[in-house]
Amino acid sequence: MPEDANLAASRAREVALLVLDVDGVMTDGGIYVDARGEVTKRFHVHDSLGLMAAQAVGLAVAVISGLDSPAVAARMADLGIAEYHPGHHRKMGVLRGILERQGVSPEQTAYLGDDWVDAGPMGLVGLPMTVADAQPEILELALWVSRRGGGHGAVREAVRFILAAKGQLGAAYEWFLD
Repeated sequence: MPEDANLAASRAREVALLVLDVDGVMTDGGIYVDARGEVTKRFHVHDSLGLMAAQAVGLAVAVISGLDSPAVAARMADLGIAEYHPGHHRKMGVLRGILERQGVSPEQTAYLGDDWVDAGPMGLVGLPMTVADAQPEILELALWVSRRGGGHGAVREAVRFILAAKGQLGAAYEWFLD
């Protein structure tokens, strides 16, 4: 599906839920292993602040990750993301459960992914989104593509796009002024 800015903006206005992948979207896709075998991840602070502001103005956020990492679980807790579902390479059942719990339709949902494990969810939602450095098949599925790569501010870019389309970008910015 080629990128169509008008269609993407139209669909973004209806978004009530943003679902994210982790590795390659919220992170740069690198897996950092220390001498003890502990895995760490790198998150971009712009993404994190964007997610906090989005939630503050009423955009629900959920995360489905293929891997199960204590580092990611800790970061999701810091961001107040209760709908965090690790260890799922097959994501459709998890996504359907999230939609049911949140009371939103697929058409009211945006999904930001980057790799083959994200193809199913992207085909279900109203606003399929991806990062600039996604796999070619995922780029083809996306209605919106970030300018930035995963882990380098692409999530913030997606949040800004959705909130701007909904007329909530100013409110998200002002949330930090109190």
